[in-house]
Amino acid sequence: MSVSIVGLLVILMVFSLMFFRIPIAIAMAIPASIGILYLRGWDTLMSALDTIVWSQSYSYTLTTIPLFVLMGQLIYSSGISNELYTAFRNWLSGFRGGLGMATIGSSAMFAAASGSSLATTGTIGVMASKEMLAAGYSKSLTGGSIAAGGTLGILIPPSTMFIIYGMMTEQSIGKLLMAGIIPGILLTMFFMITIYVSSIIKPDLIAHTNEQKVTWKERFSSLKATIWIFILFTIVLGGMYFGIFTATEAAGAGAMGAFLIGLIRKKLTVAKINEAIFETIKTTGFIFAIVIGAFVLNYVLTITRVPHLISDTLFSTNLSPAMLFVIIVLMYILLGAIMDTLSMVVVTIPIILPLIEAVGFDLIWFGVIIVLVVEMGLISPPVGMNCFVLNGVVKELELTQIFKGSLLFMVPILALVVLLYIFPEIALFIPYSVQ
Repeated sequence: MSVSIVGLLVILMVFSLMFFRIPIAIAMAIPASIGILYLRGWDTLMSALDTIVWSQSYSYTLTTIPLFVLMGQLIYSSGISNELYTAFRNWLSGFRGGLGMATIGSSAMFAAASGSSLATTGTIGVMASKEMLAAGYSKSLTGGSIAAGGTLGILIPPSTMFIIYGMMTEQSIGKLLMAGIIPGILLTMFFMITIYVSSIIKPDLIAHTNEQKVTWKERFSSLKATIWIFILFTIVLGGMYFGIFTATEAAGAGAMGAFLIGLIRKKLTVAKINEAIFETIKTTGFIFAIVIGAFVLNYVLTITRVPHLISDTLFSTNLSPAMLFVIIVLMYILLGAIMDTLSMVVVTIPIILPLIEAVGFDLIWFGVIIVLVVEMGLISPPVGMNCFVLNGVVKELELTQIFKGSLLFMVPILALVVLLYIFPEIALFIPYSVQ
């Protein structure tokens, strides 16, 4: 059996195991190990596993993930999320669809300290759903707004998805994080516009508006929470932009900053700190296992040269870069509908990377594209994780209603993908202006 056939069979086994809901790390590691054993023997398999597990477990870059996760957990424990929603609700109360826009705005702000879409969805969802439903918002618009706002957690830095992509493609984590700033702001605005326009076109999405009138004094006094996030965001991103911190050092500074904010606000207790640490360990343990499994899979793909075979086959079709881009985006949209988003990325990136490099796409720019199509996967049926998380924390919202509302917000994400293809400088301006 040729090495290429072995590589293709390994990929087929990985997708088959994922289909049967085998844990992602195991679904990648077992077929890859079998492939290495068949091609190179037991000694090579043991040597490869030892080298990969050791090198990745002790990777300095990988420590960025637990530090950013801890930062988000400490911010959540500090009780800032409630105040963020109040601030945006107060400032946007005069607009039609203001509560929906407040949900998007507070999600974006929380994302700047969280780095997780699921955490953003679960945290903002509990508060936003009660107010939106009480104000006469339809369940579909309520669920869609919250789930879509949650996707900003992996686009607006810090983002665990950018870190994992950067490790797999050997790109600068700092540049990737900064590349998400302008697209993140634009997508936040696109989501808000979507809520406003849809409520005008279809007025029954908001049956009545019981949104309270707010005084200017209340508006300005509610900005206190946003100041804390702005300070933290400035420390982390500003430190990287001006060369004060590396990405890992910025994550450490962010975690320390979040801890100090909690102490200053007198919200952190020993129990809350322990809970934040425990949740960080659970989250990062899950991510580390997937990353190590992905690198084992990447090893067997390298020795079988399957990625280059696929790249050469597609490249020989003489398709234009634009057509190849469309094919890749459509592939990710389809995979996002049936696969967990993290597993989708770690499995496919080693396969398509040679093609991306051959076409000449900038890998920093493409990282933003990947995150955007992953966002679509987070809210698309039948496995959109944000929708399941929201259904779990807000029982009043049925899963079908959440998915129905989420489909509306796939339009602005796709629009931003097109915009970034036409104007890649949107993503590349900040990272490539770094001195």
